[in-house]
Amino acid sequence: MSNETIPLRKDVPAEYKWDLTQLYKNESDWEADLVRIPSLTEKFVSFKGRLAESSDTLLAALKADDELGLLVEKVYHYASLMNEADQSESANQERYNKVMMAYTQMASQCSFFTPELLSIDDAKINQWCELAEFADYKISIKKALHAKPHVLSEKEERLMALQSESGQTASNVFSLLNDVDMDYGTVKVDGKELPLTHSTWSDFEENQDRAVRQEAYTKFYDVFEKHANTLASLYAGSVNNDIFVARARGYKSSLDSALYGDKVPESVYKNLIDTVHKNLGDLHRYYTLRKKVLGVDELRHWDVYVPLVKSVKSKISYEESVEICRNAMAVLGKEYTDTLCGGLMGGWCDRFENKGKHSGAFSSGCYEGYPYILLNYKDSSLRDVYTMAHEGGHSMHSWYSVHNNPFSCYDYTIFEAEVASTFNEELVFKYLLKNAKDDEMKKYLIAMRVNDILATLHRQTMFAEFEFKCHESVEQGIPLSTDSIRKIYRDLLELYFGPEMKFEKSSDMEGLRIPHFYNAFYVYKYATGISASLALAKRVTEGGEKEREDYFKFLKSGGSRYPIESLRVAGVDMESSAPVQAALDTFKELVDQLEKLLA
Repeated sequence: MSNETIPLRKDVPAEYKWDLTQLYKNESDWEADLVRIPSLTEKFVSFKGRLAESSDTLLAALKADDELGLLVEKVYHYASLMNEADQSESANQERYNKVMMAYTQMASQCSFFTPELLSIDDAKINQWCELAEFADYKISIKKALHAKPHVLSEKEERLMALQSESGQTASNVFSLLNDVDMDYGTVKVDGKELPLTHSTWSDFEENQDRAVRQEAYTKFYDVFEKHANTLASLYAGSVNNDIFVARARGYKSSLDSALYGDKVPESVYKNLIDTVHKNLGDLHRYYTLRKKVLGVDELRHWDVYVPLVKSVKSKISYEESVEICRNAMAVLGKEYTDTLCGGLMGGWCDRFENKGKHSGAFSSGCYEGYPYILLNYKDSSLRDVYTMAHEGGHSMHSWYSVHNNPFSCYDYTIFEAEVASTFNEELVFKYLLKNAKDDEMKKYLIAMRVNDILATLHRQTMFAEFEFKCHESVEQGIPLSTDSIRKIYRDLLELYFGPEMKFEKSSDMEGLRIPHFYNAFYVYKYATGISASLALAKRVTEGGEKEREDYFKFLKSGGSRYPIESLRVAGVDMESSAPVQAALDTFKELVDQLEKLLA
């Protein structure tokens, strides 16, 4: 689709949109399920006060919980996807708000369950878990028992459930402001005024014309600068809510709260930051190389994404991108590639940008329907091939999880998800490099891969450190302000980019435009994910049937194991700093190759 005009949702051809009829054939079917939520909630609540009666009673309650959970997940998923496809459509907002209200009401009524489950004598419930009829629920019960120290009383859990909707206010307002209300204007390219949006931003920042990059950068961040106080207040509110939840549940900190459920030690988070810090010299060396190759007196923030190899231009259609994924992932077998590529060409994917659509890309699946993918695909950027492979990795992880686990434990953690996605990116890189037609393409691919590893490993670690410092500040009694947030971020920019970079006054506004920060302590999983995936991609491509089957055991695990354990099954130990160091060593080797190729 053309980058010059951004169509309205209604003008996008049906074959380019995801097929939500796999969830609901029409709006009335969705409404019919929405109104069923109260009755199924009432059915589940009828077990209140009775869970400890017998194993049969608890089993019946768990099945009622599944019935309700499946329905709510499906109803929510449909409303959410409709809204993400066009947030400017009031009907989509209303539908989403309806389901969130229904969910909040349901959650408050069902808040009795976990406290009452955990009040059952440990010996009794552990004995019940060993019964054959509890096979589908044993894992979820064991995980609930793990959370026991931080589960509150019934009344307190009800209050926490009632607070959950208002707790999303900062995130919801930021999303509307960022994706709908802000107008970034246009950028002049080759005599044409092209719209500046979140999706086209990357095109402009990759443009070889430095004036285009500077104009896009300045206009983009000027808009954020005008809303600096509002954005800072929203983020501070989100941080305060994280800390409220952590303290209400008795965690040591908001970081402890975020990691506890996955049984990820805090040392994993802190070792990541420490290991990256020890290797910043190679990152700074890369920026020195970038400055030299671009031939600029000063390296500016708008110079960090433009491809270093100017002579290679890529224009890859959506269909061609799908075939690249098919060939690159052939090592994983025909079932994997046929399923993924069939979905990408079928109803899984919402392919191109339209007005009001969520920026960026994501994969979002539930137990029923497809493992849907949202893209804003552009044929002018090779990076979008990697994005397709990345989101395809998520969706195939979901597909295998659903097909190998009961509903109660099919959902894997984000910690694991970022492995499956970046694994696919590495396979695409290996395939493209192997099939490069000439040295110029090899230079281009290696330069791009260096930038992509940097973006996923170094940059996400910087983001993770920013989140940690912001939360730590409030936990130490120092409230966040616009100035303090910006200073924390600017200090990190200077640390990670090194002495070659000259920043603008508005550069630190980058810290207030990242949507992921509204899901606290999420982004570090990109960095740990690529560290694990680089190791696993090497293991699978250089290994045999056993190594491939180990990887599929990981994909099929779903939520049946804790993430550190499931990755050990695949063949990597994330409690060690070794995978992170190995990934940084890979980065160093690629920079070495790039220096020689560009000499």
